[in-house]
Amino acid sequence: MPGISHRGEQMPPSPIRKLVPYAEAAKKRGIKVFHLNIGQPDIVTPPSVMDAVRHTDMKVLEYSHSAGFESYRKKLCEYYQRFGIELTPQQIIVTTGGSEAILFAMMACLDPGDEIIIPEPFYANYNGFAVASQVTIKPISSSIEDGFKLPPIEDFEKNITDRTKAIMICNPNNPTGYLYSAEEMDVLKNICLKYDLFLFSDEAYREFCYDGHQHISAMNLEGLDQHVILMDTISKRYSACGGRIGAFVTKNVAVYEAAMKFAQARLSPPSFAQIAGEAAVDLPADYFDEIKAEYLKRRDLLVSRLNKIPGVLCPNPGGAFYAMAKLPVANAEDFCRWLLESFSYQGQTVMMAPASGFYSTPGLGKDEVRFAYVLNTDDINQAMDCLEKALETYNGQPA
Repeated sequence: MPGISHRGEQMPPSPIRKLVPYAEAAKKRGIKVFHLNIGQPDIVTPPSVMDAVRHTDMKVLEYSHSAGFESYRKKLCEYYQRFGIELTPQQIIVTTGGSEAILFAMMACLDPGDEIIIPEPFYANYNGFAVASQVTIKPISSSIEDGFKLPPIEDFEKNITDRTKAIMICNPNNPTGYLYSAEEMDVLKNICLKYDLFLFSDEAYREFCYDGHQHISAMNLEGLDQHVILMDTISKRYSACGGRIGAFVTKNVAVYEAAMKFAQARLSPPSFAQIAGEAAVDLPADYFDEIKAEYLKRRDLLVSRLNKIPGVLCPNPGGAFYAMAKLPVANAEDFCRWLLESFSYQGQTVMMAPASGFYSTPGLGKDEVRFAYVLNTDDINQAMDCLEKALETYNGQPA
């Protein structure tokens, strides 16, 4: 019987989705599962965005331009201008989700065997895209004890080799919620200029910054135009995860032309979702005010509840809608599976994402989990009640 490829064997399973069968089995047993494991907002997709699709008068569902509808790319230029980013439609490729933008960046800028430096923990699917692109990730570790701030410049420099071609960040960060400061962004800029590296910047959570802090886009860094590839998506911004529409953005003409060849190979991004994305740009300026206030309320509740549980450490995230926590358990993945297989409190249990899958360095994150605070505050309170009881029960079991 023919065997699968080495690449297929190397492809990592999603740490976010790998426990789904256990959650499904728990639900079949009548257990209510609080899903704090995945960044699927419960925020209603804006009605005007849905209406734009419903009211489309389209006789033929045809291909768009490989770069996406020009009307949408022009709208995106308006959107980015609000953040001081001046673009033309010819610097944007509409992609099938932010995922395809990440893949295009790796494929267009790196050859098989080239290296990309990424502070860890990082969005787990970066590992998968690296395997698909045959690119090697060189992780540099940030620490939960200091809130996952950017590692020192020395950690970057000692990992740079003649195969290093890029640094990649997610800002605000998934899975940590960390928001990079202007000073940290300047450090990244200087490293990229000094070593002639690309800076890949995943900015899916740009709007979700808290406590008065502002998001600094990689595109705002002066003198770095030829180095920056911005990856974006409508998924989290407008609670439109199923739309699968993102953007690949660069002012580097050679990189853009290379990425366009990959875009042409997959023909075009989804048409209906582009219509949704275009309508989303016209949402009122105050659209995010209420949503940010809701996420802030959820963050404050979750972090407060977690830090009151004996043995739990949870830094206060500055952005996105994720928080990482260290638990008083030896193996968080075993604990997360036990929660779904063997535990319930008042007919309820919690699903979390084990953090080891967000690290590339073996052994790191074994006692950590990621929470997505995408549920309402009542559900978060009940989920924390479950978690507190679960830790008591789990740690009280005979060894």
